[in-house]
Amino acid sequence: MDKAKKNTVIHAAAECMAANYKSSQIPMYGDALRMPNRNAVIEIIRDCQKLIFPVYYGDRDLLKLPPEQYSALLMEHIHEKLTRQITLTMPECDENCEVAYAISTAFIERIPAIQELLLKDLSANFEGDPAAYSKEEVLLSYPGMFAIFIYRIAHELYENKVAMIPRMMSEYAHSQTGIDINPGAKIGEYFFIDHGTGVVVGETTIIGDNVKLYQGATLGALSPAGMATNPNVRRHPKVGNNVVIYANSTLLGGATEIGDNVVVGGNAFLTSSVAPNTVVSVKNPEMTFRGKHHRG
Repeated sequence: MDKAKKNTVIHAAAECMAANYKSSQIPMYGDALRMPNRNAVIEIIRDCQKLIFPVYYGDRDLLKLPPEQYSALLMEHIHEKLTRQITLTMPECDENCEVAYAISTAFIERIPAIQELLLKDLSANFEGDPAAYSKEEVLLSYPGMFAIFIYRIAHELYENKVAMIPRMMSEYAHSQTGIDINPGAKIGEYFFIDHGTGVVVGETTIIGDNVKLYQGATLGALSPAGMATNPNVRRHPKVGNNVVIYANSTLLGGATEIGDNVVVGGNAFLTSSVAPNTVVSVKNPEMTFRGKHHRG
């Protein structure tokens, strides 16, 4: 074994690493940064599941408590954990601790309304899928419902201008389900995602009530090369009420508005608006079959 060569290699590589740390455009080395903890953020999501849908996710022993006491106990835990994580997104000072505490209090106040939205989403996901045998099945097994659950939580924090944590939540949902809903999107009641894999909903997307998205649907931005992004201009589509967007359809750009009662067929590609009460479909491609055993 050539230990001298190994030591020389390690020394040279370490010098390069130190230079990379120093020249990086983001903090790489030195005092530990104040940043929210991913595992703690996931734990907050799980606590919210226990609070909003207690009989499915809650602790069996705690469920012996009266419902008001159970809810209060969970909300106290969530408030404490969330305050701590929000504090870690800001410079350390007493004023920011008070800001984090106030944001957490506002979030707790909104939980009953979030629960009401999620119950409507649950109904939409059950009623929209003929293969669903019960709402319990949807709640416990459907990736779309799980992604919507996390979106509703993350969106509240986004609206309160909380840094990092909403995106950490949405990317956790993305990693678990393949569904990418930016927490900044504005989504109405009775939202349904079927199958879900590959669904993308961009940050400035606006979605109305009773909208259904199928796998691979993309509501994205239209950003040609070299085009500057204006933060005050919507970059993603606006979708009206009672709209169905079928599998692998792509809708791009802030100027793209989909009217009420529209059906967008599978594999459509839209960069312009669609009037209400319209069905958009892609013409079937011509199929070619080759092989001596095929009969037309």
